[in-house]
Amino acid sequence: MAQRSSIAVSDPALIPIAQRVQAGEVLSFEDGVALSRCRDLHGIGRLANFVREKLHGDRTYYNRNRHINYTNVCALSCKFCSFYRKRGEEGAYEMPVEQVVAMARKAADAGATEVHIVGGLHPWLKFDYYLDMLRGVRAACPDLHIKAFTAIEIVHLSRVARLSVREVLIALREAGLGSMPGGGAEIFDDRVHDEVFKGKVRADKWFDVHRTAHSLGIYTNATMLYGHVERPEERIGHFVKLRELQAESLASAPAAFNCMIPLSFIPERSELGYLPGPTGLTDLKTLALARLMLHNIAHIKAFWIMQGIGLSQVALDWGCDDLDGTVVWYDITKREGDGTHQELHVSDIERLIREAGRQPIERDTLYRPVRRDPQGGRVLRDDAVMAQAGA
Repeated sequence: MAQRSSIAVSDPALIPIAQRVQAGEVLSFEDGVALSRCRDLHGIGRLANFVREKLHGDRTYYNRNRHINYTNVCALSCKFCSFYRKRGEEGAYEMPVEQVVAMARKAADAGATEVHIVGGLHPWLKFDYYLDMLRGVRAACPDLHIKAFTAIEIVHLSRVARLSVREVLIALREAGLGSMPGGGAEIFDDRVHDEVFKGKVRADKWFDVHRTAHSLGIYTNATMLYGHVERPEERIGHFVKLRELQAESLASAPAAFNCMIPLSFIPERSELGYLPGPTGLTDLKTLALARLMLHNIAHIKAFWIMQGIGLSQVALDWGCDDLDGTVVWYDITKREGDGTHQELHVSDIERLIREAGRQPIERDTLYRPVRRDPQGGRVLRDDAVMAQAGA
C-alpha cells in the first residue's frame, strides 16, 4: 500500500505526486496534466506552498519600479491584445525619447530601482530611437536598472536594424540595457499561435532570443498568457519548454531566467472579448502549477495588475513569492474601469504581504535585497552600508 503524503490532499490521485514533490523530484508532463485535471485546489495549493516555503520561507519580494510603454503603434493585430493601435488611429501614441527619459528620471527621484520599458512593434521607428532611449535613461539615471524589450521586440529590431539578434542585444546592452522582460511568450503551441496571434513569431524565435540573451549574460524573465483558447495540457507543455531552456542556460550560460510570471488573460476590449476569461480558481491553480512544474526557476510572480490585488495576496499561499512592484503606469491590459494609472505604494504592498503572514523584502531586478537609508530613503550601496556600520 502506498504511503500517504504528509501534505494533506483529498484526491487519492494526488498522493504519488505529493510524494514526488516532497522528495524534490521533477514532475513529469503527465504529472502536470493530472494536476490540471484535479479538482483538489487546496491540495494543489498546499503542494505549491511546500515548494515555495522550501525555496523562500515566508519571504515575499517586491520592487520599486515604473512601467513605461513608449508606443502602442504595432504592426501586428493579435486577437488577444487590446493595447495595439495603428498609426493615425484614435488613441495611438509614440513617445519622444525625451518623454521616456523624463518619466525614468521622475521614477528614480521617487526611489525606483527599475524601469520596465516595452511597446508595440512600431513599423517606422529607427533602431537609433531605441539606442538613444537607453543612452538617455542611463545618462539621466545611472543607478536605475533598465529592463526593456520583449523577445518579440528584439526580433523586430533585428529586422529594422538588419542585424542578427545577437548583434542587436550587444548594441542594446552597450547602450544601457540591463535585463529583459518575458513578454510575448503567450502559449508555446502552434495551434494556439495560429488561432490567436498568427503573424507573431513562433516559439522557436522567442527561445532563440532568450537563449542568446543568457549567453551574453543578460538575465530575462518568462511569461505565459493563459485563460483564452489554450487547453490545460498546452499550459503544461509551455512550462516544460521553459524549464528545458532554463536547464540549458543554468548549465552553460552566465545568465538565465530570473522569474516566471503567469499572466491572466483579460478579454475586455480585445477581439476575444466574447470569451469569459479565467476565473479566480483557474488563476490560483495556474500559479500553483507554475511553481510545481518549474523546479529550476527560482521565483513565481503574482502580477497584481493581471490577477488583481486580492487574489495576488491569496496567491502567496499558492506558490508565489513575488508581487512585482509599484508599477505606476500600465497600458498593456486593463480590466473594465481601470485606467493607465495603476499604482501601489510601498506601504500598501508591505501591508498586503504582512496581512498574508509573509515577510516583505524589497528587491532589485536581480532579486538582491535593497537596503535604504531610514532617514532619506535613498538606496544604500555596499560602500554606504559599510560606512553606516562604522567599518
